[in-house]
Formats: sequence, C-alpha cells, structure tokens
Amino acid sequence: MDFWEARLEKFDIPYTKITRFGETYLEFDDPHGLHLEIVEREEGEINNWTFGEITAEVAIKGFGGATLFSAKPDQTAETLENIMGLEKVAEEGDFVRYRSSADIGNIIDLKVVSTGRGRMGVGTVHHIAWRASDDKDQLEWQKYVAQNGYGVTPVQDRNYFNAIYFREHGEILFEIATDPPGFAHDESHETMGQQLMLPAQYEQYREQLERSLIPIKVRNLD
Repeated sequence: MDFWEARLEKFDIPYTKITRFGETYLEFDDPHGLHLEIVEREEGEINNWTFGEITAEVAIKGFGGATLFSAKPDQTAETLENIMGLEKVAEEGDFVRYRSSADIGNIIDLKVVSTGRGRMGVGTVHHIAWRASDDKDQLEWQKYVAQNGYGVTPVQDRNYFNAIYFREHGEILFEIATDPPGFAHDESHETMGQQLMLPAQYEQYREQLERSLIPIKVRNLD
C-alpha cells in the first residue's frame, strides 16, 4: 500500500485513505470519473508480470470485489444471500459485507441506504458479472434464477464467453458468464494483443471501428 500511495502522489492523482471493515483503502477516480479503490489482501496469486517500477511484490493481483449501490438495498441483499449464495459476514456504518468461496474477487460491500436508480453514462458501471464454470453450470443458473421469479435472458454468444442477464429486484443488472472458450480461442497467447480481434458479427464494421477507436499504447511511465 505504501508503494501505491507513493505512486498516486507521483502522478498527481488525488486520493483519499479510508478504513472499511478493518481494511485500508486508497480511493480515487479515473479520468472519466469512475470511482476506484485499492486494497491490500493476502488472498490471490502473486502477479508475476512486471513493468517499470511495478514488481511482482507490489503488482495488482486482480479485482478484490465490488461495492453495490442499490435502489432497493433490502431486495439486493436478499438476492445476494438467497439466490447468489453469498455469506453475510459483517455490518459497519452504511455497509453490509458479503463473501463468496473464491480466493479473489469474492468481497461484495452493499450500501444499505438507497441511492436511487442509476443512470448510464461515462464514469458508471453497466452491470456486475458473476462466473460460471462452463455452459452446463450456466444453464443450471439460468433455470434456478428463473424458478425464483427473476426474468433472465436466453444465452448470449459473446464469442469469448457465453452470458445470461437478469435485473435483480434492487434494479442492479447481473450477468453470469462462462469461463470458456476464453480469449485464446481465435489467437495464440504469443500474438495476443497485436491486432484488433472482432466477433464475426462485427467484422463488417471493422473499418469504421478502427477509425473511431482510440489507439492504445503501453508506455513506461517511470
């Protein structure tokens, strides 16, 4: 955390240090206003990819979880516990903490005060995604969600994964996505990232997309 605090200061990124559920967080916003947090946890595999001053000892390991802002927090809480199977582990101030069985990305903090209905736009999150191990697992989730009174979509082919969606009763859009086939099914790990890959249905728009997309360049900032 000392490294990341110093790095935010180095690049003049305003941040706030807070404590929630006994953990220290560095809160800051990205250039579009998306609210982000960095938290230090023991769980999760060490990230061995290094870049500039970012070594394996301090590299980000992945998403720690998410904070949910609900129009109807009681309804969202019911979905998290009774449908998604998360365990309620703590309450503090305006937040309730839930935990899943995974090693990382397994912490959900729900704000218990209603924030009203969200609006789409820059700096917002469209939905939260949950993980299904394969197509069979996903179909079982689809059936289970429907049986419990939620309107769930047919399976959507996203080329790199399959997805189903439902809006829980607190009005947050949930996605359940499969692990397979993964990003390596149409290019190798060795060449990944060297060109713009598109699902077949979007190939007709390649020229238009390549003109409008902002180029990505990995720069060593140190």
